Amino acid sequence: MVNIGVIGYGYWGPNIVRNFKAIEKAKVSIVCDIDREALKRIHKVYSDVKTVSDPNEVLTSPVIDAVAIVTPVFTHYELTKKALENGKHIFVGKPFTSKVSEAEELIELAERNNLKIMVDHTFLFTGAVKKMKEILDDNLLGQLYYYDSTRVNLGLFQHDVNVLWDLAPHDLSIMDYLLEEKPAAIVATGSEHFGRGLEDVAYLTVYFDNNLISHFNVNWLSPVKIRSTLIGGEKKMLVWNDLEQDEKIKVYDKGVKVKTKGGLYNLLIDYRSGDMWSPLVDLTEALKAESEYFVDCILNNKDPINDGCSGLRVVKILEASDESLKKKGKLVEL
Repeated sequence: MVNIGVIGYGYWGPNIVRNFKAIEKAKVSIVCDIDREALKRIHKVYSDVKTVSDPNEVLTSPVIDAVAIVTPVFTHYELTKKALENGKHIFVGKPFTSKVSEAEELIELAERNNLKIMVDHTFLFTGAVKKMKEILDDNLLGQLYYYDSTRVNLGLFQHDVNVLWDLAPHDLSIMDYLLEEKPAAIVATGSEHFGRGLEDVAYLTVYFDNNLISHFNVNWLSPVKIRSTLIGGEKKMLVWNDLEQDEKIKVYDKGVKVKTKGGLYNLLIDYRSGDMWSPLVDLTEALKAESEYFVDCILNNKDPINDGCSGLRVVKILEASDESLKKKGKLVEL
């Protein structure tokens, strides 16, 4: 049995508590929030769960084995560090930390204390992303040419981070999981429109050493909600539309082929256009699968796929993006 304490019961916290409560080999023992109204809501739904307003009561509790930290990113480092120092495994929201140096320190601390860190990269546990991983591992697309992601909607504006730090961790963690290649450099551009000093529209380009290129469009000011990813390969191309109810993934047997080195003419006319197929995707709730996986990793001493190192790789790109944004789109090597 893994006894879990949860810190933060705001937007995402109720989902975390609900899923850990449903696991047979886990018990949510304490939930913490500084908002008294949130504590009342917890007690109304889960009368058996102790509620506290001081995070230290969770972090130092002798009955707690693991702590789920569901708080703003600027609090992650201090809370995670104290939990690790007190022998607790960690489930922490995305992004992992607000600085690369903080992530590196926490990873080292966890390793020294033989503790697990899992970063809440929930999308890795969706049926769609798992299926995309299978397709890429089976080399059905061939050599990859590009990875293009769009995640836009109207709001929710964050008060402490820009749109890249808010929305891009989802897609950066997916890219990190799907692709064997590691990024070499990035360029980030963006703009803010309300005098807050935080970009609300941004574009991030990630360069790899093998001519693969990735592009991310994140936006809090879109009139429509779009959640899509395109992956173009030598053999086939893939489209993932997360808002589709049925055919979330479509694989197209389409491409271009140049027959000669000087084949500009052939390039313009020699298109391959074949069938499209949509594979079956598991519709199990991602957070349910992730929560069960976290408990299993603790009980069976497994290293999570979304461990601290996974979180660190995302933070490295985000930190570099801040540098590039400040320098109006300057290329930053990773």
